[in-house]
Amino acid sequence: MCHKSVTHPQKEENMKKIMFNDRYGLTEAVLERRKTQTRRILNPTMLFERLNTYEGWEKEDIADWKKCCKDRLYKANGEELKGMLNYALSHSIYKVGDKVAIAQRYIDLAGNDEFLRLCAIHGMPLEYLKFEKGYNNKMYVKADLMPHHIRITNVRIEKLQDISEKDVIREGFDWCCCNLNMGNAASQWEYHLEYFDNLGRSRDIGSVHAKEAYSFLIDHISGIGTWENNPFVFVYDFELL
Repeated sequence: MCHKSVTHPQKEENMKKIMFNDRYGLTEAVLERRKTQTRRILNPTMLFERLNTYEGWEKEDIADWKKCCKDRLYKANGEELKGMLNYALSHSIYKVGDKVAIAQRYIDLAGNDEFLRLCAIHGMPLEYLKFEKGYNNKMYVKADLMPHHIRITNVRIEKLQDISEKDVIREGFDWCCCNLNMGNAASQWEYHLEYFDNLGRSRDIGSVHAKEAYSFLIDHISGIGTWENNPFVFVYDFELL
């Protein structure tokens, strides 16, 4: 099932930001143009009456509300499901044509000339930013200080496990010939993603099967069981500007 959105103009002052996982090298993959697609899990609560706040709610009430929304979505079919997904698509965070800032920690951009230029324009010298939350946590960075941007080129909704082999490549995996480390020259072609652990040691995710390789990645990023649960996801295609 595929649902596509239409282009919406965007004002620069309302620029959004997007975060990619750094532990698995996904920000770097975007900046190197190896990753041109990302999946974000659809939150079922967006399909129903939105709550401005959960203030005064018990944790059990909040959990029940979220479960009710999820059950309603995943039990729907036919025109009801189509209507829900069309509504979700029209309310996606990112729209076709949006220019979106790539979130990076201020400390990681200290040597970037464009970042320093933007800091000067906005009257926020690096010495000041050292005391900001965004210095060590990119969740809190300001979009207008980010030097790198992407443009959303397509948006659709599908089930997570519907990812294609080509889309696994677009998600940042390489299709390459890898050594099997069996004490000889044995090798095989596989979907491969290299990353570095907290100690700086090289690690990798790899499989001859595209979906299996991607399932390892999504479970590490979004939590064990995400792949098996097979949620609806927004699929965003983009280009680096």
